[in-house]
Amino acid sequence: MAVADADKRIDGKAFAESLRAQVGDAAAAFEKLAGRKAGLAVVLVGEDPASQVYVRSKGKQTLASGMESFEHKLPADTSEAELLAMVARLNADPAVDGILVQLPLPDHIDEQKVIAAISPDKDVDGFHVTNAGRLAVGQPGFVPCTPLGCLMLLKDRLGSLSGLDAVVIGRSNIVGKPMAQLLLAESCTVTVAHSRTKDLADVVRRADIVVAAVGRPEMVKGGWIKPGATVIDVGINRVPGAEEGKTRLVGDVDYADALPVAGAITPVPGGVGPMTIAVLLRNTLVAAHRNAGIALDQTAL
Repeated sequence: MAVADADKRIDGKAFAESLRAQVGDAAAAFEKLAGRKAGLAVVLVGEDPASQVYVRSKGKQTLASGMESFEHKLPADTSEAELLAMVARLNADPAVDGILVQLPLPDHIDEQKVIAAISPDKDVDGFHVTNAGRLAVGQPGFVPCTPLGCLMLLKDRLGSLSGLDAVVIGRSNIVGKPMAQLLLAESCTVTVAHSRTKDLADVVRRADIVVAAVGRPEMVKGGWIKPGATVIDVGINRVPGAEEGKTRLVGDVDYADALPVAGAITPVPGGVGPMTIAVLLRNTLVAAHRNAGIALDQTAL
């Protein structure tokens, strides 16, 4: 890789490490003031392998940041009523500042009903309709971790985003819609594109900022990118590798094709992915301060 290409790479792993260090410092200060540690409760229903890995990683990083980790692992046949009862107990537990119910849930459980049962003030995933509404109207609330991490990477690379033309490819409640709201709040001109957008490549080609969160491996090609644009690739797709039986991770952007054109771009892996848990820890610490009535300088996080 040429030096110029290396300079284009947005290192989400390094940024996430820095953010976790800041969270650790602030968590230690919180413990001194509150007389307790900030606490994150993670609920896992069933034995989905990817979810198990993710929950383990969350637990390790929560403890490493100086916060309490409460893990609740429930069997796959746990009823919806039993899960809702656990959420109610966690809502009432003063040691728990943040609640995360790992998705996806088994088919017999209504995910939206479970998300709605979490207290908006402990909804550190930012999925509750109250927090979605707060984001839409510009009130303080919790923002989903992945789009907030994307925004941090963009502002770190570009500084002010005011006046820039941004295209978000994907309209999910978890990434696409909140990402668009965050960019609007930064005074970008925002287009939300998706699988049914006509002339999608032409729409993307006019953007100064492209956030790809569509879930299609390497869909966005270099020819779609405006020269010098900043590309944030949220996609994590597993595709067949060069060796038989092996797989590799790729994003929604064809990285090799887009790299020569883009001004800056996140790789997969090592771009947006590491930011998600780091922002989750940050959101938990913000929740702890609010729940304890202790002021927090959020500019430090």
